Amino acid sequence: MTTSRLFASLPNLITLGRLVLVPLTIVMIADQAWMSALIAFLLAGVSDGIDGFLARTYHLQSELGAYLDALADKALLISIYVALAVVGVVPASIAIIVVSRDIMIMGAVVVSWVMHRPVEIKPLLISKLNTTAQIAFAGLVLAAKAFGWSLGMWFGFAVVIVAALTVVSGAAYLAQWYRHMSA
Repeated sequence: MTTSRLFASLPNLITLGRLVLVPLTIVMIADQAWMSALIAFLLAGVSDGIDGFLARTYHLQSELGAYLDALADKALLISIYVALAVVGVVPASIAIIVVSRDIMIMGAVVVSWVMHRPVEIKPLLISKLNTTAQIAFAGLVLAAKAFGWSLGMWFGFAVVIVAALTVVSGAAYLAQWYRHMSA
């Protein structure tokens, strides 16, 4: 592979690295190796920023990159919420809400493809707020476990905020999809 071709592939290679971090992070959570899980989570976040920066700055965006980036983001968040619920750190209900939203959205996209009416999914403001809240909450929980901080009063409030944003975001996407499919 030439140097220029390698550079052009760099954002996608970084994204693939983020995908590799997902099972490692989940194993660390399962083993309750909280500091390692937090570091892996932070590395994934930094890599997400770097691959996006490189792709935008050097015009290296690709269709594959867009799909890989979305896949890596969803794999990381869904896996972390499920793992944290399995080890009893977060309520199972929040993991179910996070996973259900994404399954419903993916299901709607598949239905639109099968019906030959593909829908373009563009990030909505509520979805960006939701993703930010989900990432911040997961990061704070991992940090609290890594540093031995009490989850305290903020925890219950944060669960409600993340749940509400996730439900509203999912409803907004499904409403957008329904309008598209009904037109």
